[in-house]
Order: sequence, then C-alpha cells, then structure tokens
Amino acid sequence: MTKETTSFVYVTYISSTPEKVFEAITKPEVARRYWGHENVSDWKVGSKWEHVRDNDKRTVQVVGKVVEVTPPTRLVITWAGTSKADDPASYSRVTFDLEEYEDMVRLTVTHDELEAGSSMATGISKGWPVVLSSLKSLLETGRGLDVFAKPKSA
Repeated sequence: MTKETTSFVYVTYISSTPEKVFEAITKPEVARRYWGHENVSDWKVGSKWEHVRDNDKRTVQVVGKVVEVTPPTRLVITWAGTSKADDPASYSRVTFDLEEYEDMVRLTVTHDELEAGSSMATGISKGWPVVLSSLKSLLETGRGLDVFAKPKSA
C-alpha cells in the first residue's frame, strides 16, 4: 500500500535578480540572515545538503541530497527531518524555480512528495510562507523577518 502524498506550492515576486535569489538559497551566510538556518552543501548533483540551525549548538534539522542544480534558475533537493533520515520513504522533495519577470524574480517553491497529514506537511505549510517572506524582505530591504516569531495572544 502506498502512502497518500500532498504538495505545497508558494509563489512570490522579489525585486532582485535570479543570481541574488539563488545565492540567498544556497549560501549559508545569506540564508542565516532570513531563515535562521544555513543551507550547507557543495551544491553538486548527488551531494548531501544539511539545513543547520544558526544557534550555539549548530543543530542539523533537515538533511537531503541535491537532485538537480541549474544556477540561477532551478534547484531541486530531497528533504527529511534528521530523526527520519534513515527511512527513504520519509523524504520529500523541494523545487526552487526562479524566472526573470521584467525587473523582478518570480520564485516558485514546490514542496511535494509529502506524506499527507504528517507533521512535516503541517510544519512546512506554516514555515515556507514566513521563510520566503523573510527572503523577500532581506533582498528588497536588507533586513529579514524574525522567522521564529509567535502570534500575539488575543
């Protein structure tokens, strides 16, 4: 029996260049400024990548492999929480597609092959919007958002 899967797609427009957006995704020192994490890899097809929390412990929270890399227009990676990294069935896939759109970049992030109803599917549906909003803010204003902020109580 195969598991039911779901996907999450987020599209945003960023006043920037494809090169700068691609660099923001793949360069640890830039990613930490809007994500609070670093994406660490040599970004070659087949290489591993790690999503490392930028804190005192430098905790690796997500791991995967680089599936496709075509700078500055496309990056495809696999994605799994470290607690499930030994289970091939736990991996999902993230695709970053960057398209020049006059003086902007249309960034489409597709996170698919997610187990429907899983904590990962729930988490990324809340996480991607704030992370990508922070990326947009950083590239357009020089300052990312607090991606760890919590809603104010009513």
